[in-house]
Amino acid sequence: MNNSPSLLELGFYFAALSLVSIGGANGMIPDMHRHFVEAQHWMSDATFVELVALAQAAPGPNVLVVTLLGWKVAGFAGAMIATVGMCVPSSLLTYGVGQVWDRYRHARWHTALRHGLAPITVGLIVASGYVLTTTADDNWLEYAVTAATVAAVLTTRWNPLWLLGAAGVIGYAIAPY
Repeated sequence: MNNSPSLLELGFYFAALSLVSIGGANGMIPDMHRHFVEAQHWMSDATFVELVALAQAAPGPNVLVVTLLGWKVAGFAGAMIATVGMCVPSSLLTYGVGQVWDRYRHARWHTALRHGLAPITVGLIVASGYVLTTTADDNWLEYAVTAATVAAVLTTRWNPLWLLGAAGVIGYAIAPY
């Protein structure tokens, strides 16, 4: 399952992904899953989901998932190349766009672009949730925990750490050991 990529291949993949990562790294999880698991077979579904979960549980930016994916398939150098590939191109693009963004804030195209990108961002994040749910959940109880978590996040002000803890307890209780 682990036919490691070249560092160049890894860098180019994340550099290209960086330029379309509307909504951040989490919005690109479906494509990362498609590329790492389905197309390249660099890891299993379970490993992918575990790395995403670890990145989300760790403090810091959501781009940590990229570092973990790079590390898993190409070691320390892969982690560095993946992170630089994901961060540098989008940062340079953001800097360039930022130079003219405020200057044209009243232009019609500016407003249209802002209103057009918002639903794309939401759609990418929802797609990420779908991919992770269908990849990680294997039975009705796991789907129920996912649905309950979504409902709790949308309808309460509970700290997500309580939900994470509750899900961990449920997972421990039902895990087939």
